[in-house]
Amino acid sequence: MTSTTRRSLIASAVALAAIAGASAPAAAQQVLPRISEAEVRAAAEAWGKGLVSISVAYDENENNFEKAKVVASDFIDKAYGYQLGPVLFKPTLTREPQTFRTTKVGALAYFVGHDKAYPYDDGFALLPWRSVTYKPVGIQINGSVASTMGKLELRDKNDTLTVVDKTWVFKKDDRGVVRIIVHHSSLPFVGY
Repeated sequence: MTSTTRRSLIASAVALAAIAGASAPAAAQQVLPRISEAEVRAAAEAWGKGLVSISVAYDENENNFEKAKVVASDFIDKAYGYQLGPVLFKPTLTREPQTFRTTKVGALAYFVGHDKAYPYDDGFALLPWRSVTYKPVGIQINGSVASTMGKLELRDKNDTLTVVDKTWVFKKDDRGVVRIIVHHSSLPFVGY
């Protein structure tokens, strides 16, 4: 083999390696499925039904905390994206120093209480909720992620209405499941 042929082969190999290396990151990037407005609305509705299911499980089983906890754990696994990383969860009725919850344990404590690590949590989902209606003011779609903000109307078994301001960010995972990755909730401002 001549030195010219050898240099040509080496140059070709380097060029091929460069091409392969340049295209590898682009090929390795996974394109997640686009989320739709209908999926966002369905996920918000499913969240409301999940909250009610915890409350009903608690009430109909003679205030059985353990039954409610099992239902709540399943609800969190289905609705939230803790398997995708920390969920930015700021529920309605939390206080310092535990206002924000980034783990499933913190979310479970908020929904059902009874966790010594979260002494201020009484179990929001143990209240007698019977219906939840989400009224978004807007939904913004960005590929596999969607943000929405609006009013959440909760009614208890006496038909008493509670309204909270709600912001959610949903992400469609690689299996096509829509999950909450940001949840911010607060009571509407009523004045000074």
